[in-house]
Amino acid sequence: MADYIPSSDAGVRSFATNYSSIITAGPVPLGLTVLQGTTLAGKVSAYDAALTASSDPSTRGPAAVLLKQEKKRDLIAYMRLLARIIQANPAVTNDQRFSLGLPIHHLPSPIPAPGEAPDLDVKSVSGRTILCRIHRASSTRRGKPPGCAGANVYSHVGATPPASLNDWTLEGHASRTSNIEVVLPPGVPGGSTVWLCANWYNPRGQAGPTSAPVSTNIPGGVTSMPPVPGEEPLAEAA
Repeated sequence: MADYIPSSDAGVRSFATNYSSIITAGPVPLGLTVLQGTTLAGKVSAYDAALTASSDPSTRGPAAVLLKQEKKRDLIAYMRLLARIIQANPAVTNDQRFSLGLPIHHLPSPIPAPGEAPDLDVKSVSGRTILCRIHRASSTRRGKPPGCAGANVYSHVGATPPASLNDWTLEGHASRTSNIEVVLPPGVPGGSTVWLCANWYNPRGQAGPTSAPVSTNIPGGVTSMPPVPGEEPLAEAA
């Protein structure tokens, strides 16, 4: 990125003269003090005099050039110091920055919360581990929507899905959209109906609308074997 202060001697003088005149006319609205404006004006004057002396054939010489370079470095350093103060002042407008010759930093627009709900598919069930994938509602648009960082995945064990998301269990945050594992706790009985849903979230964690719930069943417990013909069934232990 190009420096906002010119590199040439004449460019520094032109920039500093304009910079100083604006600051001297009204330092307080820029977040500066009158003393800082006066100090800047003095440094501009000293550099201008040193530049003139180093350019005039009658006074030009190694000492004059060295003094000019010292005054130039001192002036530029002080202008940058004041610029940092001005740029940090939230009351300073872009018009004021433009008139001073300072950079105008355009802040990116905040990413809104997702506006669409995902679709969730159950791929497989193994024991209490459910493997699922999340995708955009349209089959022609794969992956996450623009501006989305990932998806929240929720579960609920029961005959019907709750109407409020507060009654669901947050299983975690998925940054990828496929092969998402939902591992149910051991206390969930075999054969239970499990509901799943999800919603996209942006980098600030703001969530969008929730997907339609989908259900699956985890495998049931061990079933008793039927008795072999001609044999008595085993008696249960007392």
